[in-house]
Amino acid sequence: MSETKKEIYIAGAHSRGRTLRAYLEYLYPGLEVAAFLVDDMSENAETVDGLPVRLIGQGLHTEYPVYLGMRGVNHEKVAGELRDAGIREIIPVTVELDIQLRNAYVRRYAKDSGRTFNVIDELPTGEEKTARIYVASSIFDKPLQESYTFIREEAVLQVGAALTKERISDDVITDCEGENISVRNKQFCELTGLYWIWKNACEDYVGLVHYRRHFLLPENWLERMKGNQIDVILPVPLYVAPSIAGNYMERHIASDWKYLMTYFQEELSGEYEEAERIFNGNLYSPCNMLIARKEVLDRLCEWMFPILFAVADHGGEKEDTYLNRYPGFISERLITYFFESRNSEYRVVYANKNFLK
Repeated sequence: MSETKKEIYIAGAHSRGRTLRAYLEYLYPGLEVAAFLVDDMSENAETVDGLPVRLIGQGLHTEYPVYLGMRGVNHEKVAGELRDAGIREIIPVTVELDIQLRNAYVRRYAKDSGRTFNVIDELPTGEEKTARIYVASSIFDKPLQESYTFIREEAVLQVGAALTKERISDDVITDCEGENISVRNKQFCELTGLYWIWKNACEDYVGLVHYRRHFLLPENWLERMKGNQIDVILPVPLYVAPSIAGNYMERHIASDWKYLMTYFQEELSGEYEEAERIFNGNLYSPCNMLIARKEVLDRLCEWMFPILFAVADHGGEKEDTYLNRYPGFISERLITYFFESRNSEYRVVYANKNFLK
């Protein structure tokens, strides 16, 4: 006799809600998402990933728990609408719960795939090496509403510095010194910082994070990297639907992705099938964040930047400032591909990240 599944709803039918569904149904086989809930059908399809999309308040099972699969800024409003509709149990997916579910999903997925998944916190320590984690920052960044104390290895790197005479501070490191692509910051965003690190940094271990996003690292993370021959730290992967490629084409300009795959087919033909396989999967490490041995970062950049330059030359500039950052969005997927396709060559571990308001 089959066990009756526990049914739930997810409020939110876009990428966060779809990702949440994948986490919950994979981790808890006895659970089933009955529908995605929204408060406005005008910008939503009637079904998403085979599930119905329903309006809050219209014939719902009020005894079903509802997970809030959306940005935290919308939680209070949607929770009020759900309470007014009679929903008894509402579970906000906080940053902490998202981290917990993401780690549990990736850990189980790795185990089911016969792979190893480690986060940096779990590893023993080794001897110290020189390191610097560059925090990509701009004079155009919005002020943070919450405080953050840099760890000792972090230092601000002003990106897009060639586009302005203003400086974050008198002694700030800028991405317009030495060999650089600082003038391309409007399209390449934090990647102008990554390019600068590749061409100019000299530490044994180097990294790139953002003024709002930092790795959550143990105090002795560097000793752990050295002691365990770790090549790179990446963010814990994120699940996206319907696939890495499909998700990009849904959210950005599809023709740029299609050209990327044409580039693989014509210029990197030996990698094309592997790229197709990986990009048809669902897990990628977001945000262009990493910490790596310098020589490993150099190999990544030597491989990746010619691809990005070709894509940007083909796609040109976009009028929409967000969509114009497509080289940076594509690079998130390329970094994931580079290390996944070379998983026998490099030892990768993962770390969680914060997001400062």
